Amino acid sequence: MSGAYPVLHVGSFGSADAAGSVGSTRTRGPWIRTFCGTPASVPDARRFVAELLVGCPARDVLMTCVSELCANAITHTASGDGGAFIVSVAYPRDGVARVAVTDEGGSSVPAAGALDLTAEGGRGLAMVAACTSRWGWAEACPGRTVWAEACWPVGVPSPGRDTPRRRGSPLPAGDWTPSPAA
Repeated sequence: MSGAYPVLHVGSFGSADAAGSVGSTRTRGPWIRTFCGTPASVPDARRFVAELLVGCPARDVLMTCVSELCANAITHTASGDGGAFIVSVAYPRDGVARVAVTDEGGSSVPAAGALDLTAEGGRGLAMVAACTSRWGWAEACPGRTVWAEACWPVGVPSPGRDTPRRRGSPLPAGDWTPSPAA
């Protein structure tokens, strides 16, 4: 049995797209899902993120980050003591994808330590910091939200020309390389 709860797309309750379906061209997210605070839920969280980031150039990086953030929530917060954690995925703007994990709170604040390759642990947030455009955390009552963003180049339309994007799509159509200037 999965440790996951239903997907909720904030702001579209009651619509045909309320689950934030993959490939939706009407929304940028966030897509939110709650998971049981057990190690068995980490692969479920990865699959959730993977499905929402199909075609995104930052998919692999953000899947790795969400694995680390979920593991940290389970290991270092009350989420791992019979609680839960929440995973969120969004495209805040063109060329940017964000994953976030909200836990149930712990005694320490998230901090990227020095990258010690010989240590048995403590490298996770340093890895998140190294492979993303930016990351951070914010208080959430109760608990904290730790997030990571990844960016990629997007085409910029020339003045007076239409963009190759479908209107309202969170992702450009076709491949992910910018269009050459005409």
